[in-house]
Amino acid sequence: MNSDTFYDWMKNIIPRLKENCVIIMDNAPYHSVKKEKIPNTTTKKADIIKWLQEKGEVIDRPMVIPELLDIVKILRPQYDKYLIDDLAETHNRTILRLPPYHCELNPIELAWANVKDHVKKNNTSYKLSDVKRLLLEGIERVDENMWKNFIRHTMTEEEKFYKIDFIVDDLLSAETESLTMTVGDTSSESEFSSDDE
Repeated sequence: MNSDTFYDWMKNIIPRLKENCVIIMDNAPYHSVKKEKIPNTTTKKADIIKWLQEKGEVIDRPMVIPELLDIVKILRPQYDKYLIDDLAETHNRTILRLPPYHCELNPIELAWANVKDHVKKNNTSYKLSDVKRLLLEGIERVDENMWKNFIRHTMTEEEKFYKIDFIVDDLLSAETESLTMTVGDTSSESEFSSDDE
C-alpha cells in the first residue's frame, strides 16, 4: 500500500460512509501524509521565508532562523494537517487517530491476526495459489459475530487505558503535592535546627 493508492481508495469510500461517522486510523505512513510540508530546523532559511510569505506574513527586517521558526510555530496549527483528514472533513466525516504503538486499540489488527493464523495453521504446500485461497478463506471466517467480539475486546482495552490514566493522574497529583513546599513553612526549618542553637 502507498499513500496515493490509499488516498484514491478513501476518495471512493468516504462518501459512502454515514454522515458524522468517525473513521479510526492507526499511524501507518500512508495514513499520515501531510497536506503540506511545514518548515523545521533542517529547512533552508530562504524556504522558511518563502513559506511564511505564502501564508501572508511580512518579513520586513533581517531575522535569524530561530526567529523565523518562532513565527512558523505560531502558524503551524493552521497548516499542519493530514491530507486524508482534509478529505474526510469535506464530507463531514471525522478521522480519529490511534496513539502510536497501540495496535490493541485497533480491531482490524485482531481480524488480521485471525486471518494470518488461519493461513499459518492450514498452509501445507506453501504454494502461492494455496496461500491466496487460505487468505480468502480466513477473511470469510471473520463474520459479524467475530467482528463484534473484536470490537468488544478493543473497548475493554480502551477502558483499561482510561482507568490507568486516572490512576497515573492521581499518583502524579499526590507526588506533586508531596513535593510542593510553601514559602515560610516552619516545619521544615524545625527539622533542620538543632537543640544547641
